[in-house]
Parts: sequence; structure tokens; C-alpha cells
Amino acid sequence: MSNKKKTTVLIFYFIIFYALWAVMELIVRDSIDSTFKNAFVTEFVKEGVIKNLLWTLPAIALIKYFKDDMYISLKEMISTKVNVLKYLPVFIIFTIFLLCNSFVLNGKIAISENFGMDDIIIFIFVGLTEEMVFRGWLLNATIRDDKKWQAVLINSLMFLVIHFPIWIHDGIFITSFTSFGFVTILILSIIFSWSFIKSRNILVPIALHTYWDLLVSIFS
Repeated sequence: MSNKKKTTVLIFYFIIFYALWAVMELIVRDSIDSTFKNAFVTEFVKEGVIKNLLWTLPAIALIKYFKDDMYISLKEMISTKVNVLKYLPVFIIFTIFLLCNSFVLNGKIAISENFGMDDIIIFIFVGLTEEMVFRGWLLNATIRDDKKWQAVLINSLMFLVIHFPIWIHDGIFITSFTSFGFVTILILSIIFSWSFIKSRNILVPIALHTYWDLLVSIFS
């Protein structure tokens, strides 16, 4: 009964969660942008306040509610000791890949002229909110020792889908597929999921996610 209840909650959670976030990205985002003229304040409201209210807090509440059915407990995922050097190659690969990508696209490696304090707010909160939902809650609630990769792949598809509203808003939904940009999202999700399973610490995928977003902002 407990597993059936969790499955029902997971289904309804994602439907409601996706619907609310679609409204946020397609409608509310523009209202916030027009209300707050300062880019730093705008991003803080969207990423620091609204996203934490819609993403982080509900995820933590559900992790605690289903604590007996989680693959990794909330306490364990924030207190497990991690060998940082074990994940250093991933940070290096991220760095090399994005530097090479910047060079190929721009003919040089240079810091983006658009990089500013508002980007700092984004990369501070995006890693936290998205990893707490997709790895700390959704993956954590569905993974089983005998079907880890099945859970990881399903989680990657869910992570891809949550990007659809902003792609539609920005007019890049079609090009994200024709350019195979969506593949990057899937691969990143697998990497974040793998790091969470191996480390049993949510801070590892948060750090990897944050680092990736930081480099993308700097060298895009």
C-alpha cells in the first residue's frame, strides 16, 4: 500500500509540478521581468524565491514524508562524506568541453559580454532547486537496486520535459531538437543521477550542475 501511495503521489506531483512550472515560464516570467527593472532583483525573485517555493520546499517535504521508502534518506544525502577527487575528472571534462565549444562557435575563448550578477543568482539556485527535485526526490523515490538504469533513464526524460516551457517561451523548442541540443540535457541528467547514486550525497550533483551552468554563462 505504501508503494502504491508513493507511485500515485509521484504521478500527481509531476503533473501538477509541470503544469505550475509551465504557467510560470510561459506567463508569469514576463510579468516579473516587466515589474522588476533590475536584472539582479528579477533573477532573485524568479530563481531564489519562486523556484525554491515551487521546487525545493515541496521536494524536501515529500522526501521527509516518504522517508521510509527513499533510496537515500534526507539526512544521509546531506551528510555522507564524499571523496571530492573521485569527481574531479567530471569537472575537468565539463571545462574542456565548454571551452572547446566556445572556441568552435566564437573562434576564440572569451568571457561573455552578457555575463553579470544576475547570472550568478541563476547558477547559485538552479543547481540546488533542480537537483533537489530530480535527483533528491524523483530519482530517489523511484530507484531500485535491480533497476537503477531504468530509473535513471526515466528521470532523464522527465528532466528533459521540464525544459520544454522555457524553450517554447524563448522560441527554441524546434531548434533544440534539430540541433540535437536536447541530447546534452539527457547526458547531463544521466551524469547528475550517476553522481548522486555513487556518492549518496545530493551536494555532488548540485556542485556539478552549478559548475556546468556557471561555465555556460561565462563562455556562451
